[in-house]
Amino acid sequence: MDLNSPFFDRIRIKPAADEPRRRAEPGCDHPGCRGLGLHRAPKGRGNEGQYWRYCLEHVREYNKTYNYFAGMPDDAVMAYQKDATIGHRPTWDMGVNGSRRRKDGAPSPTEFDYLDPLGILRSGRPSHARRAPEPERTRRPGLVIKALETLGLEENADAPTIKAQYKALVKRFHPDAHGGDRSFEDRLRDIIRAHDTLKAAGLC
Repeated sequence: MDLNSPFFDRIRIKPAADEPRRRAEPGCDHPGCRGLGLHRAPKGRGNEGQYWRYCLEHVREYNKTYNYFAGMPDDAVMAYQKDATIGHRPTWDMGVNGSRRRKDGAPSPTEFDYLDPLGILRSGRPSHARRAPEPERTRRPGLVIKALETLGLEENADAPTIKAQYKALVKRFHPDAHGGDRSFEDRLRDIIRAHDTLKAAGLC
């Protein structure tokens, strides 16, 4: 029988009952402790996500002396606690038409109207440039708007424009301009009424 045969390497032998078996559970990380490390304890600042494994007795001792802020100056502790109230996330200043920048100075994603890396959609101004708010115009009464429409004018027409349009329409629809033809009298009457309405409203 050749004891150096490679067939012997493939033979699996069942371990004896008295042989020590490897424990599946981790052991306690406390020096000299043979207990099971069933409880996790954080390793501290700078090692976030890493843990010691302790038994119940040693994890209780560890928790009594654990201090995450050990060695940190007071102002750093206060800044950390302040950021903890918002989950350590960036914040933006609030306000209507205010600065939309983060408090740490970085631009807000909403500061840009759209993503245009090639500048195709820009019309001579940066995409993040905001338009100046347009001044609010007072809405004119319905009779005034109807009178302006009768004269063929826009809602924002000023006094000189109204007067010039009125004179032009009177000359155009007056019977004398048509050799005494009175077929345009209704139109002329509407123009005069519209002018009177605008005059009463103080627009001309």
